[in-house]
Amino acid sequence: MPVTTETVFGPFPRTRMRRNRQTDWSRRLVRENTLTVDDLIWPVFIIDGEDRTEPVPSMPGVVRYTIDRLVAAAGEARALGIACIALFPKTDAAVKDTVGTEAANPDNLVCRAVRALKAAYPDLGVLCDVALDPYTDTGHDGICRDGIIINDESVEALIRQSISQAKAGCDIVAPSDMMDGRIGQIRDALDAEGLQHVQIVSYAAKYASCFYGPFRDALGTGASLKGGDKKTYQMDPANSDEALREVAIDLAEGADVVMVKPGMPYLDIIRRVKDQFAVPTFAYQVSGEYSMLKASINNGWFDHDRTVLESLMCFKRAGADAILTYFAVDAARLLKARG
Repeated sequence: MPVTTETVFGPFPRTRMRRNRQTDWSRRLVRENTLTVDDLIWPVFIIDGEDRTEPVPSMPGVVRYTIDRLVAAAGEARALGIACIALFPKTDAAVKDTVGTEAANPDNLVCRAVRALKAAYPDLGVLCDVALDPYTDTGHDGICRDGIIINDESVEALIRQSISQAKAGCDIVAPSDMMDGRIGQIRDALDAEGLQHVQIVSYAAKYASCFYGPFRDALGTGASLKGGDKKTYQMDPANSDEALREVAIDLAEGADVVMVKPGMPYLDIIRRVKDQFAVPTFAYQVSGEYSMLKASINNGWFDHDRTVLESLMCFKRAGADAILTYFAVDAARLLKARG
């Protein structure tokens, strides 16, 4: 006899599903997933200069910070209980070149920001993106020649970038480039430098998505692509089995945490990864997701507080252990207010 909900739980009227929903205290008692400030990582954009911010027009409410302003904003985030900040630089075009040389500069914008943050707040986690796109004049995450991304040479550049960031004091390097073999080689290089304590969060399943547009505006890399795309190294949105292979490889190479990006359009991938591997799994609520929700909020179509918390809860339900989100500070305030 097939097992059905009626054979397991009994039919109406003995079973009334609404009984557990009728009061707030009862709903809280049977709640399956909980969102807390411990689940939040705040991605921030940084710029050179002093004592200023720049708005990101395609991401209402998001700004780029100079390092001094970043330190102040990070202090507020830390006071709200946010455990980790992720850094993304808008790099001056004058220091960009075809091979992303500036990525490995120990005194580049990211490394200076890391040192400032760790000097001010030693207990605040700092995550650094590892990819060449902020530093190449092509806007690609790897080294591009004649329209082709050169995998192995790109990995060598990513290793140099990772070591510079780790020596500056970051806690996590997060390769988002999707080059083959980079996790194992970065792990080996960090260990050889005595940096065994530095974690690797791998963007293991990063899709060639249309939802990154506002992020590229924020970094100033969109124009560099000149209408090109990243489909030869980021994943095809049609594939999910392939994501499991990518995750398995990165774990075997030494990743401490794996990440799925984008987030809400790929909740099924998060669930499959968590079910298959039972390892720490992060998700990135990317710029396009943020901008869509924020536009609806600003137009009065969505309620701000409910939208922020519901959109983040869906990641927890799918199996994510932590979420990179531009709503992190808003969510932390809401969670604190709710006790």
